[in-house]
Amino acid sequence: MRRTLLGLLMAVGLLAAVAVPAAAITNGEPDDGRHPFVGLMVADDADGNPLWRCSGTMLSETVFLTAGHCTEAPAARATIWFAEDVEATPDFGTPAGYPFEGDVDGTTFTHPDYDPAAFYLYDLGVVVLDEPVYMDEYGALPELGVLDSIKGNNKKGALTAVGYGLQEINPVRVTGERDRLVATLDVLNTQGVFGVPKGTSVAVSGSGVGGDNSGSGGTCFGDSGGPQFLAGTNTVVAVTSFGLNGNCAGTGGGYRVDQADDLGWLATFLD
Repeated sequence: MRRTLLGLLMAVGLLAAVAVPAAAITNGEPDDGRHPFVGLMVADDADGNPLWRCSGTMLSETVFLTAGHCTEAPAARATIWFAEDVEATPDFGTPAGYPFEGDVDGTTFTHPDYDPAAFYLYDLGVVVLDEPVYMDEYGALPELGVLDSIKGNNKKGALTAVGYGLQEINPVRVTGERDRLVATLDVLNTQGVFGVPKGTSVAVSGSGVGGDNSGSGGTCFGDSGGPQFLAGTNTVVAVTSFGLNGNCAGTGGGYRVDQADDLGWLATFLD
């Protein structure tokens, strides 16, 4: 699920996602094992009914970072997959597979100041796993205010987005498979973007740097909650949060993780 400030496709429900192929970052390239700690998440209500899907990052063996609009009520639980190609996973599409049974389950938590009516202000959520998932490495939290140090020519290709969202959406076609893909992003602005208060969001755009990312896309529905890493690192400086149109074209927004309230709240889970 990915939000738009225009109100277009505000909630991509799971039933619609199953009926229409859903998949990965627009104009991205295969992850090829670079980010095995990034997973596909399906939120469930208290009765176990699937609600919507998002992406996210393991920060430790039990803490999965995502967006607040991915964990908000009525979500109470979540199921997570770490396969790079979820559709190729055995039993996909059966009662034993997606969207019901994944690699691990957990309980959802949302930033205490999150408000669905202004989701972009505190768009942060976590899933605390029922059982630990041990990996060789995990995503890392950033230093305070690190995004503000990205200036000038350093903005080009400064971030790497990873997720399982749509590859393409337009009035005649929706394209994708539930694959983990990577896209290179330019940082456009960190200072009060789109009328959102300073320090809350980062404006990003698809970059022409690296791979076959043509610069016409970036993140899309289903990438919500997925990491926006500092390029070349596993440091999560933002989570994919919203876009400005329903076609996932051009500029999008990430919710900044490098702020004191966010780092403090996440520390309560990691401690």
